[in-house]
Amino acid sequence: MQQVTVRVPASTSNLGPGFDCLGVALRIYNTVTVRRGGPANNEVMVTEAANLFFQRSGCRAFPFSAVVTGDVPVSRGLGSSVTVRLGVMHGLNALASAPLHRKEIFQLCAELEGHPDNAAPAEFGGFNVALGAKPQRFNVSAALKFVLLVPDFEVRTSEARIILPRRIAREGAVESCGNACMITAAFASGRYENLRGVFRDHLHQPYRKKLVPFFDDVISAAEDAGALGGFLSGSGSTIAAVALTSADTVAQAMQDAAGTARTRAIVTQADNQGALLLQTRQPAFKSRKAR
Repeated sequence: MQQVTVRVPASTSNLGPGFDCLGVALRIYNTVTVRRGGPANNEVMVTEAANLFFQRSGCRAFPFSAVVTGDVPVSRGLGSSVTVRLGVMHGLNALASAPLHRKEIFQLCAELEGHPDNAAPAEFGGFNVALGAKPQRFNVSAALKFVLLVPDFEVRTSEARIILPRRIAREGAVESCGNACMITAAFASGRYENLRGVFRDHLHQPYRKKLVPFFDDVISAAEDAGALGGFLSGSGSTIAAVALTSADTVAQAMQDAAGTARTRAIVTQADNQGALLLQTRQPAFKSRKAR
């Protein structure tokens, strides 16, 4: 095998109070094509993923090139870095005759990310409760729509973590914990109507929303238009809302609430497949002449 293409979904993480542990895969994708040989002018993120793969798999390193294409916006809180890391490692794993299992590749990606909330849904699909190396996964119905408001500016996760406080009030922590449990129960049971009003968070959103000035207005507009609720996707800058009805109306309301800021709205659903091997290219073999 000389070439392989891997499709990896975007993901929305935290879902408000589920800081660093809740995430959902989305039907927005990047594809990573990994080919043996070729000019190895790979970016730093690609090289880091490859180095960790070769180190942990025990495979002898070989030269390769990786090309990333797709629709997942960079540094918008939709797991773009995970799509690259998982795509590279799955591609190398396929070219190396699959020395690692899927869970092992997920664990390597989560290690590089520093947290598993994007890596788990991107790897396994669906809604994930990711605690350490053992995520709990649930399918998500196509009836639940995810409405994404994507601003034209980036928020880098490393910068968004710096502004978080070292301590929060106990009352806020308790409410966040309770809301995260309610979100998990709603997804696990498929009773999505119970998501209404449970995205309130005290762990990160009150601090990170300063990086997205129109956050409160957009959330209010989404709920007024029929959304069950909304939250900062990952560390932002994307704002996500979930809806069972009127998703297009919710999207328009969110854009209107952002005012003069340049944004685009995406209405999508959850992806329940996760990382997927799309195609391989085998070397051509010459047929032997009959004797």
